[in-house]
Amino acid sequence: MLELKNVSRKVGGEDHIIDVSLTLKRSSLNVLLGPTLSGKTSLMRLMAGLDAPTSGQVIMDGKDVTGVPVRQRNVAMVYQQFINYPTLTVYENIASPMRLAGKSKSEIDEAVKRAADLLQMTPYLDRTPLNLSGGQQQRTALARALVKNADLVLLDEPLANLDYKLREELREELPKIFAETGAIFVYATTEPHEALLLGGSTATLSKGRVTQFGDTTSVYRRPADLLTARTFSDPPLNVLDVEKRGERFTGAGNVDFAAGPALAGLSDGRYRIGVRPHRLELGREHPAGFDATISLSEVTGSETYIHAKLGETAIVALVHGVRRVEEGDEVHLSFDPADVLVFDADGGAVHAAPAMAA
Repeated sequence: MLELKNVSRKVGGEDHIIDVSLTLKRSSLNVLLGPTLSGKTSLMRLMAGLDAPTSGQVIMDGKDVTGVPVRQRNVAMVYQQFINYPTLTVYENIASPMRLAGKSKSEIDEAVKRAADLLQMTPYLDRTPLNLSGGQQQRTALARALVKNADLVLLDEPLANLDYKLREELREELPKIFAETGAIFVYATTEPHEALLLGGSTATLSKGRVTQFGDTTSVYRRPADLLTARTFSDPPLNVLDVEKRGERFTGAGNVDFAAGPALAGLSDGRYRIGVRPHRLELGREHPAGFDATISLSEVTGSETYIHAKLGETAIVALVHGVRRVEEGDEVHLSFDPADVLVFDADGGAVHAAPAMAA
């Protein structure tokens, strides 16, 4: 088990990580989700021992390892920018951590071939990295992490350079593989979609802070605050300022809808509601909605991204099918009140629909 206790790190007086406490269990998959510069890599470096915290403790299996360097820990790391030994073959690159650990030739051969087969690298075992594509080099680095049998495996956006098909396959396979080893698996990503596919637990990060940590689906469906909800939404969450009076919500522009059973129990007052783009529908299919002006529409295969304006507020809808709308068109976008996330004036969650599907 890996425990971070009130861990912070400052660099040149600038906060990189701020008061983070996390407990990660063995055989667990843990996703660090946040935009670029949110602190994901900085936090992983503290977990690994590449950096020491300015304050707080790092505990591994009950032992205080705060400040213990990475070479004295059983850690495997894979970055988006892959690192391989350029003069060694793919086979030797993958085998290198096992050779350092003194494993037998038969153990090495079995582990290398299994990892290479999984990552579709068997035909390339005799090549050197310079004779591989970028995706093949990244798969080599992933295979080396697989065979190391580390206690802690840190993957920093490791699939970003792979083609779509292999990315989807590995997203399904990686959690199963590392769970078998008993390792603690930490996976950093900027993509909410990837976090949902991987499952496990997710910590959402913003400006060096962990805003929420828990079961991935639960964090997505029931974000603790508006900041977490925005972190866990791509395309961006639509946020509207509204006021509840009696049985109705009203807001800027022409937002006006009945509270409905899901929201009827909320006290009167001002709120902010979050509507995910795929919960908006073009037309009056749902009881709540508003009129908006089209800024841009993008057809992407079987879906259409609709960018619109509600007064000065930018709106994004992701609707099924090919929808032909033009810049300047006036449209009605509707949603089910039961699907909205509701936050108070300070951004704290006051309602999240428990049945909300991913």
